[in-house]
Amino acid sequence: MLFPDEIIKFKLPDAELIYYPAFFSLEKANILFQKLQSEIPWQQDKINVYGKEHFQPRLTALFGNEGKPYGYSNIIMHPHQWTPLLTHIKNEIEQVCNTHFTTVLLNNYRNGQDSMGWHADNEKELGRNPLIASVSFGAERNFQLKHNTIERAKQNINLQHGSLLIMQGAIQHFWKHQIPKTQRDIGPRINLTFRVIK
Repeated sequence: MLFPDEIIKFKLPDAELIYYPAFFSLEKANILFQKLQSEIPWQQDKINVYGKEHFQPRLTALFGNEGKPYGYSNIIMHPHQWTPLLTHIKNEIEQVCNTHFTTVLLNNYRNGQDSMGWHADNEKELGRNPLIASVSFGAERNFQLKHNTIERAKQNINLQHGSLLIMQGAIQHFWKHQIPKTQRDIGPRINLTFRVIK
């Protein structure tokens, strides 16, 4: 059960960012994390960086409605059908977001060396001002944001086990975000980003 003091609304220019540090209870988060590790068909795609192919520094999976593909960084992913586990998590998130999500992109950061570079979720399939709900399980990782034109506008959020972060409004037009590498000896983290593919 959520209480008002467990909701953080960040006051940032050109952005709507809401954080629930303990959206899922510790017990439930532990169960979901274990199931996600074992039930998801993880894959590691190659990306092209300055003309050279490299494996992405993380594992991924895509699930969604009607077989609609999703593309980013010159990768085209084709979705698996929703599983009971992912549908359960989606239903919980939709109650808070008041949105019917069509797709979820999962990222598996196996250790501190797995990462995601600076980017915005601004693919045309997502529409102009997408609402993206990001759920985290496992090791706590630092989520960094920076404004495209206001140099001092930056924000760091330590995404906790069982937390929910909602990005909406114009944030994808004005901000970029990343999960940087860390030298700390940490375990895996699984992140689910729920979105609507138009």
